Amino acid sequence: MAESLKYDEIQLRVRYGETDQMGVVYHGNYAQYFEVGRVEWLRKFGVSYKQMEEDGIMLPVISLSINYKKSARYDDLLKVKTQLVKIPSATIEFDYEIVNEKNELLATGNTSLVFMDINKNRPTRCPKYILDKLQD
Repeated sequence: MAESLKYDEIQLRVRYGETDQMGVVYHGNYAQYFEVGRVEWLRKFGVSYKQMEEDGIMLPVISLSINYKKSARYDDLLKVKTQLVKIPSATIEFDYEIVNEKNELLATGNTSLVFMDINKNRPTRCPKYILDKLQD
């Protein structure tokens, strides 16, 4: 992942409830790991989901893809790497990588989200304050 576009990395530990009877992470939980990475990415660059919603902007996911490489297991310490794909317009797109403590690639993914005006229930452009923070 290139540093030229904004990048962040977080760690999280796989909880028992996220796994099946064999101790393997249920496939749907990877989307939640991406969400945690994305929310923390925004927070790192000075953007709060909560504040965005209070300002009348929602950010629903419109596209999600996940490529599974290797299983994550109960109690694994994972790194979720989140990177902005391009400067946002009416949409914002992220790429993800999840690796374990041995730095083995477990999954890659991508999400696209659309900026929605809560009051009009219509897509809108990325707020200027977000673009300004990304230029810093």
